[in-house]
Amino acid sequence: MTVKDRSLSQEGVHPLPARLEQAAGAGRNPGMPLDLAMFEGHAVNRSAAERRAATLGGRRSVKKAHQAAWLVNAVRCIDLTTLAGDDTPARVRRLCAKARRPLADRIVEGLGIGDLGLTVGAVCVYPTMVPHAVTALEGSGIPVASVATGFPAGLMPLDLRLAEIRWAVAQGADEIDIVITREHVLTANWAALHDEIRAMREACGPAHMKAILATGDLQTLRNVYAASMVAMQAGADFIKTSTGKEGVNATLPVSLVMIRALRDYGAATGHAIGFKPAGGMKQAKEALAWQILMKEELGRAWLEPELFRFGASSMLGDIERQLEHHLTGRYAASHRHATA
Repeated sequence: MTVKDRSLSQEGVHPLPARLEQAAGAGRNPGMPLDLAMFEGHAVNRSAAERRAATLGGRRSVKKAHQAAWLVNAVRCIDLTTLAGDDTPARVRRLCAKARRPLADRIVEGLGIGDLGLTVGAVCVYPTMVPHAVTALEGSGIPVASVATGFPAGLMPLDLRLAEIRWAVAQGADEIDIVITREHVLTANWAALHDEIRAMREACGPAHMKAILATGDLQTLRNVYAASMVAMQAGADFIKTSTGKEGVNATLPVSLVMIRALRDYGAATGHAIGFKPAGGMKQAKEALAWQILMKEELGRAWLEPELFRFGASSMLGDIERQLEHHLTGRYAASHRHATA
């Protein structure tokens, strides 16, 4: 039996409300007017969230061929990313080549997945690198994502942030990762936050919008829940934990709170919202942990790249190392699995 035959079964998954099951197959989130009743006064128990997150790995353990199947699925959901000050067209082209063929041929052959056409979920770059990524990925079907809106701080006039979105979309970006104004969350100015994100969604046009909440800056889990809900009400297609530049990036307890908000929004509106943890994720075991979280909380539909992404780059190298170890019993040197 090959790795591709090892299904990610539904065993142990909490049943979803019927309306949320339907949402997973629905179209884009159109958003809605700001509704404070959906989140104001919503209590979040930090200790309970941390306990729930800590138990996930123990409740579901995947080994051997099953673990390899989960790691292959993680590759499909990676937004392969370079957001460095010294990015060049050549680096972006190398990254795009890796996106097209994320695993070494010897690993693909050994796993028996040559007919899957495996690629990553998207390539994420700065706006000025979008044209180079579009050219390098032509014909691959891999979306080009661009950060925008004054990433990572977002402390620019709104008209300039909207212009940056429109420019990136005009260059060919399929997805836009926007950053919110954290001040609006910290001062509970929900109307300003909703209006800002709604304007960004309109500027994105046909491009899907991922709203980065920068949760490490939001101080409380109650703020995380509220910001998640406002972003979805404003029309976000995805909610994303972090820019990767904060002191604290993606964590399982914060992700759990965001996923519960996503679940609540879907149950109330019938619209499915994607989720993207980002920042600081480097190891294959983290790819397993976040997939387990998604499956336990939302079910199999949220293990597809249409609804789940990792914002990562070095994680792919470690996934390759683990898959090669699965096949050979030996760990390869890290330089054999460089991403760019």
